[in-house]
Amino acid sequence: MDCEKCGHNSDSGREKFGSPLCTVCFHLAPEEKDSFSEYVGEKVDGSLLGTFRKHFNPGEKQKKGMIKKAIRGVTMSRAPFGYKIEKGELVPAENSREIEEIFEEFLDNKVSLRKIAEKHKLSVNGLKKILRNFTYIGKIKFNNEIYEGNHQEIISSTLFNHVQNQLEARKIK
Repeated sequence: MDCEKCGHNSDSGREKFGSPLCTVCFHLAPEEKDSFSEYVGEKVDGSLLGTFRKHFNPGEKQKKGMIKKAIRGVTMSRAPFGYKIEKGELVPAENSREIEEIFEEFLDNKVSLRKIAEKHKLSVNGLKKILRNFTYIGKIKFNNEIYEGNHQEIISSTLFNHVQNQLEARKIK
């Protein structure tokens, strides 16, 4: 989609007052509708804004660094339930056996998510996050990609895959 201000072909998906804008023009645009109409009317050569485009994507450099960490198998968040961080490494915690119990209990169709969550003092949403967390099989998921982690798995990939199939069969999102 072309930016209404500078004509830059952008897939930023940003709009203001119904007008498609590139990232640069969006950030520079006024908030008031009257001023905005005047702003958009003053056309700019999009090629002149190239220098600014590099600086209006602040998360890109950070994201690239995080992808590099994921490729090396390093987790970028706090330790998930069942793990702890020691000397910068993710290691199974004292309660790591509880993760396997949670996965096995879920496969027992007679037990509801609510009951499992209550038993383990978790919220239902917290339980769902545990059941979908690739960390437990020694993987890192970042940016919708799965990487080999450098930490010890807590459950087998077979158990994890059975639970994923069951989540899908029970239509649990």
